Amino acid sequence: IFLLFSIYSRIPYFHFELDEDRFIWAYFCLGIINIFITFLQEGIARFDSWKQKQKETDELKESYRRSRLQGLKSQVNPHFLFNCLNSLSSLINEEGDDAERFLDEMSKVYRYMLRGDDDSLVTLATELKFLDAYSYLLQTRYGNGLQITSAVQEAAENRCLPALTLQIVVENAFTLNSIQKNNPLHISISATKDELEIRHNLQPKLVKEDFDAEAGLDNLVGKYQLLGNRMLTIAEDNGFRTIRVPLLPPKKEEAA
Repeated sequence: IFLLFSIYSRIPYFHFELDEDRFIWAYFCLGIINIFITFLQEGIARFDSWKQKQKETDELKESYRRSRLQGLKSQVNPHFLFNCLNSLSSLINEEGDDAERFLDEMSKVYRYMLRGDDDSLVTLATELKFLDAYSYLLQTRYGNGLQITSAVQEAAENRCLPALTLQIVVENAFTLNSIQKNNPLHISISATKDELEIRHNLQPKLVKEDFDAEAGLDNLVGKYQLLGNRMLTIAEDNGFRTIRVPLLPPKKEEAA
């Protein structure tokens, strides 16, 4: 720029004189203004990024709140509670030891469902322990009509996933499908280090329940979207539904 002004001042036609001191000060001031504008734009961009992250965080919290609400709806669902109490009553009449165990498993299920929100992500081992108690309640009610099996690699047990994931998926399966002793509902659960797979046969009920059984799965899909990890996938083929749930790194690895 200085060279251009110097050449410009040497052309007599333009009658221009270059004041070097004024030029330096003008150049210096423009530099300061340019730096200020750059910092201002950077600050605005960072603020917009912070607002976006804050919005995503708020959406994630809202998603967890909706998930808890959806879980609570199933917990206080009069049909579920009535069936548990009815099963308990039958066991008390038949054999006290079975009733005592049923009551113990039922307390484990409700204690896990009603725990605090601090552990929104839990280990797969914790979920499987909950599933043992939950499965006992279901199989006491359905008998051989419901068969739940699991085969999980040891390396996957310390991986994380949203709390109550297995409850949501299993409840979705037995709510939408008919369960009969001569035509049982098979739910198989397997896991590698990176993925949990829940697969069950499809035998839709002729009479639908009076609530949206797919709401829990929709909520779980939305939760994984907000977590920014690989997507939960649901596929149906050859009379089976397969749900693949990504497993997240252990909490200590996330902190690192």
